[in-house]
Amino acid sequence: MMRFNSILILTLLMISNICTAQIKSSKQTKSNKRGITTGADQTEKYLPYLKGKRIGMVVNQSSIIGNKSSVDSLMSLGIKIVKVFGPEHGFRGNASNGAVVADEKDAKTGLPIISLYGRNEKPTKKQLADIDIMVFDLQDVGCRYYTNINTLEYVMDACAENNKELLILDRPNPNGYVVDGPVMTEDKYKSAIGIHYTPMTHGMTIGEFAQYLNGEGYLKKQCKINIIKVANYGRDMPYVLPIHPSPNLNTQQAVMLFPSLCMFEGTAINEGRGTHMPFTILGAPALKGKYSFSYKPISIPGMSENPRHKDAVCYGLDLRNYDINKLRKSRKIDLSWLIELYNAYPDKANFFTPGRQNQDISAFDLRIGTDQLRKQIIAGVSEADIRKSWEPGLQKFKAIRKKYLIYPD
Repeated sequence: MMRFNSILILTLLMISNICTAQIKSSKQTKSNKRGITTGADQTEKYLPYLKGKRIGMVVNQSSIIGNKSSVDSLMSLGIKIVKVFGPEHGFRGNASNGAVVADEKDAKTGLPIISLYGRNEKPTKKQLADIDIMVFDLQDVGCRYYTNINTLEYVMDACAENNKELLILDRPNPNGYVVDGPVMTEDKYKSAIGIHYTPMTHGMTIGEFAQYLNGEGYLKKQCKINIIKVANYGRDMPYVLPIHPSPNLNTQQAVMLFPSLCMFEGTAINEGRGTHMPFTILGAPALKGKYSFSYKPISIPGMSENPRHKDAVCYGLDLRNYDINKLRKSRKIDLSWLIELYNAYPDKANFFTPGRQNQDISAFDLRIGTDQLRKQIIAGVSEADIRKSWEPGLQKFKAIRKKYLIYPD
C-alpha cells in the first residue's frame, strides 16, 4: 500500500511538473508573439508623470493612442493639455507639402495650435511659459529630408533654453533597416529639407535621433529628455503604419518607396504628386514613347495644389506593385530608377532643377546633401562606383550612430 501511495504521489508530481512547464511555455510563446507597442500606447508608463502638470504637445494626425488622437485621448484621461504645436501639414494633417501653416484654434478641443512650420519653426519663450512638460509624438519615416527631425531639433533647442523637459513617445521607424546615401557634410547644403549631417536615411527612431542630437552637439545646451520606448521592437522588424504620416504618404508602399523616390523632387520627373498614388509612380511628358505607363497630375487640395507637370500626361514607371522585400533584403536605397530615368530623359541639361530659393544650388543637391551624386550621374559613373564613394561617410556615421541606439538591429 505504501509503495502504491509513493507511486501515486510521484505520478501526481510528474503531472504537476509537466503542466507547470506547459503553462510556462505557453506564457513564453504568448509573450514572444506580442506585437509592437508604441510609446504612446503604454500610457501606464507616463500618465502618472503627466498628472497635475501643464502639458504642451508636438503632434499631428499620426499621433494616436489605440485608434484615437493622443491629444483627445489624454484629455479624456484627465491630462491638462494647454496647447498643441503642429509640424509640417499641421496638427490634423490636412495641409499640403511645403504649405505655410498658420496658428489657429482646434475646432474639436478648443486648444490653441501653434504652427512650427513656416515663420515660427522653434517654440518661443512666451509660447513655453505656461507649459511644465512638452510631449513629442510624431511618426517619422527615417529620411533626412522628412522634416519631423528638423522640428525635433527646434523643439529640443527651445526646451533646453527654457529649462523644460521633453517627453518623447517613441514610434518605430518603418525604414529603420536602411542607413544609406551620401552624408551631408557642408553647411551650404542645409535647408528646410535637411539640417543634419546624416546620410539620406539615418536608420533611427525619433527617440534615438533625440539622443543623437543631444550627444553630437547640435544644441547649444543639452535638452532633458525622457523616452517612452517602443516595446517588442527590433529595427529590422516590418512595421505597417496605422495612420498615414502625411497627405502624400498615403499608402504603406509610398512610405517604403519614399527614401528612393523623394530624390526625384529635385528633377524634371513628377513623383506622383497631383495623383492619389504619390511616391509610387514616376513620369514626365518628355518620356512619351519611351514608357507605356501614363498618368496626369492634377491639383488636389490638401495634397498637392501645384504639382510638377500639372494637367499634362506623364509617362514613366509604375511601382505600385514593386516588391518592397527587395529593398528590405538589399538594405539600400534604390538608385537604379534615378539612373534609368536620367538616361531616358531627352533634355538632360534640364533634368536636374534649380533650387527655389537659391538658384545657384540645385534642388536635387539640397535634397541629397551634396552635389556629388548629380555630377556622378551626369558623368555616367556606375552605381557600384557611386556606392563605393559613399562608404567612408557611411561607416563614420554608423560608428557615431551606434552610441545612441535603443533597439537591436
